[in-house]
Amino acid sequence: MTFSIDRRNLLQMLGLAAVGGSVLSRADIAYAAETDSVTIGWPSDVPSWDPNLRFVPDAQPLFKMVYDQPLDQAPDLKLIPNLITTWEPQPDGMSMPFEIRNDVKFHNGDLMTMEDIKYTFVDRIKSGLKLDIANSWRTLTDIEILSPTSGVMRFSAATPTAPQWLAFLGSYVVPKAYVESVGAEEFAKKPIGTGPYKLVDYQMNSRIVLERNEDYFGTKPKIKRVTIDIIKDPSARAAAIQAGQVDLTVNIPVREAERLGKVEGLVSEINPFTRLILLQMRNDKGFADQAIRLAAHHAIDKAALSKAFYGGAAVPLSVPATPGTPGYLPDYNFAYDPDLSKKLLADAGYSDDKPATFTLAATNGQFPSDFDIARALVQMWQKVGLKVELQQIEYSKYFELNRGGQLPEATLYSFDNATGDPEIFSGYLMNPKMPFGAWKGQEIGDKILKLFVEPDYEKRITGYKDLAKEIVETGANVPLLQSVQTLVRKQDLNYVKYGNAWVLGNTMSWS
Repeated sequence: MTFSIDRRNLLQMLGLAAVGGSVLSRADIAYAAETDSVTIGWPSDVPSWDPNLRFVPDAQPLFKMVYDQPLDQAPDLKLIPNLITTWEPQPDGMSMPFEIRNDVKFHNGDLMTMEDIKYTFVDRIKSGLKLDIANSWRTLTDIEILSPTSGVMRFSAATPTAPQWLAFLGSYVVPKAYVESVGAEEFAKKPIGTGPYKLVDYQMNSRIVLERNEDYFGTKPKIKRVTIDIIKDPSARAAAIQAGQVDLTVNIPVREAERLGKVEGLVSEINPFTRLILLQMRNDKGFADQAIRLAAHHAIDKAALSKAFYGGAAVPLSVPATPGTPGYLPDYNFAYDPDLSKKLLADAGYSDDKPATFTLAATNGQFPSDFDIARALVQMWQKVGLKVELQQIEYSKYFELNRGGQLPEATLYSFDNATGDPEIFSGYLMNPKMPFGAWKGQEIGDKILKLFVEPDYEKRITGYKDLAKEIVETGANVPLLQSVQTLVRKQDLNYVKYGNAWVLGNTMSWS
């Protein structure tokens, strides 16, 4: 389908029209929260309470309150000890000795040992269960147990990012004895972890109730009970925080967050985090010509997109990495230059009579303002002579379409990376052997495969920085913006802000 947007609508899209909405008073909000409990309005449920089974980025904060990962991340995303106290990747990247705590108990009182670590990361994967965690640990061949608290990870190929993966996605330790005694299905119904909270009530797609783990080995949460109301509609989440039905909510429209921030007793935040908004590019079809890809990139006013749709909080990006992460290039800038776009197209033989054409796919509601951004991009491209068809796709179909080679030339996409490591930005997005990106060029893929097994940290990071520029300068990927998380909370509810947008009940307190 194609879209035509007149000047008035485009100005509205670019944020030049006034934002309506009345300013409410404190009386419009209920304040009945107990100081030992908190209710969070969350946009989605966990895919399963077996944390090794399925990966969904928005479920990670929920898992982290019930389970523990071997390593953790500080709010600035630096790796810190957790279940593992010391770790030492070897220079060749083929093994990693490590030590674990001796005072960690699962929620049923069983002591966690090295057997549970090996069971989670080796035995469960080898059992034949279809676990997403198997993709993360495809090079891990064994964990040699030296004592109840010491062991060695051994790999089939150099795995320099093993520490990062121990703090990422589905790497949560599960109890061997319990899972083996009740089976995987029953474990998913009645989960037991080592985390700061226990699951005490669960109504699928409706409500999660957690209570403080009084035997937790780490810092005890100040909040005794955390209730997560699953509210999928963003407008309904905004209404719930306004009515006082929840104490905190996330991922509501930016304009709603700005409006609610003017309400007495509420605080709104628009926080950039480690998620990219970008264009996944093909290297064939209408994008076989590099001139078209680069013309499309130079025509995009990223600052205008940020202002229009994210209140200016979403940082415009020139490389597929977010500020403050190891692969980011703060001094590199890919210019917004529509005149250069026109020249590139003209030099390549395109004109009004022979326009360059391609299709853009975009989701509608998968991340804030996604389809509005897509429509704005179409307008920007039309101004330089690019003729673009816009089509809507379902996010759940993205990987299916990509595997089948059915994505169009460009797809507007959001890619999450809680670690911030460039392997999980450029490496996963641009590796043609993985299902994450649409670019199938083997030249870039070969360079990525070498970086995957580069054990020297500085060489690896330098390699990814060089690769990031090559990716952009050949039009293989078009980074747009650092994504943002909108958050609205009651003024007297405190929480710890993480660079990857984790919102954790165990960091909350009332003042």
